[in-house]
Amino acid sequence: MRAIGIVLAGGNSKRMRELSNKRAISAMPVAGSYRSIDFVLSNMSNSHIQNVAVFTQYNSRSLNEHLSSSKWWDFGRKQGGLYVFTPTITAENSDWYRGTADALYQNLAFLKNSHEPYVVITSGDGIYKLDYNKVLEYHIEKKADITVVCTELLQGDDMTRFGNVAVNDDGRIVEFEEKPVAAASNTVSCGIYVIRRRQLIELIERCAAEDRVDFVRDILVRYKNLKRIYAYRLNTYWSNIASVDAYYRTNMDFLKPEVRNYFFKEYPDIYSKVDDLPPAKYNPGALVKNSLISSGSIINGTVENSILFKKAYVGNNCVIKNSIILNDVYIGDNTVIENCIVESRDTIRANTTYIGDPENVKVVVEKNERYTL
Repeated sequence: MRAIGIVLAGGNSKRMRELSNKRAISAMPVAGSYRSIDFVLSNMSNSHIQNVAVFTQYNSRSLNEHLSSSKWWDFGRKQGGLYVFTPTITAENSDWYRGTADALYQNLAFLKNSHEPYVVITSGDGIYKLDYNKVLEYHIEKKADITVVCTELLQGDDMTRFGNVAVNDDGRIVEFEEKPVAAASNTVSCGIYVIRRRQLIELIERCAAEDRVDFVRDILVRYKNLKRIYAYRLNTYWSNIASVDAYYRTNMDFLKPEVRNYFFKEYPDIYSKVDDLPPAKYNPGALVKNSLISSGSIINGTVENSILFKKAYVGNNCVIKNSIILNDVYIGDNTVIENCIVESRDTIRANTTYIGDPENVKVVVEKNERYTL
């Protein structure tokens, strides 16, 4: 593909509550064995984008470890690769990334030293499948300056978390409001953009000269009447996990056969870093219904409508329903957990009960000895 890829994975969201205290949102576990960023990296690889840069910043240790080898997504080639850029102190600059446009400006050398004519910019917290070649074809066909991938949310979804767009009959964006108090339409930006590389360099340099730091507010919103900005409609599954409710709902979607089959049995595939772990073990007395149980887990109790990530241990007579248990959690005997997200490396003591509300999921963080290791 005649484009380079940039993944903006440095941000934090207060909506994630305690879940973002230990890791970046792009490193959040999804669907049992994956991380959020695996989906966008797999899309890049499947679209034959050879050069991909990931901009990390907030709580990046877990994410950097996950990205330590590019072989899992097949970027390790002579003519390309996966690059991880963190904020660095230089003679001209000593700031953290102050925004998405500032992150691009601080890594402008990567853009200038590339040869591909186009750039695909994405966030690292979207769960979707997309062939970026189709977006690029649409971009060229419309003679667009910038193409924004958009989707339509269902009534009842929280639209104030996203950029809200209005599109005319030709597909051109005529209104773009970032995170409005009241949404005017249910069409939102997916945080995926295609733009010509030289034009991006020019716009980013202009932003820096005017001390503007945000790609959406200071480029998309500001230039919506001056530049030809078009919307590419995404009609397949898309979800953004940057809030506790959205994260919980997205993981629960993977308990639906149609969603699971779409991501994991239909071409193209989703790739992730593979750990050498034994398969899940179900001891006598274990009862599991409609759940995803990851490798390395040991189950003794009852698990219903739940997702257990790697190396989870469920003790005797436990009941786990409608919950997400993250990596390396030990759950003691006779424990009841419903409508909860249990943070990784937690030890839940025996005879404990945690029950959340389906409309307000409880995040369980046990700050005990194992937690501090």
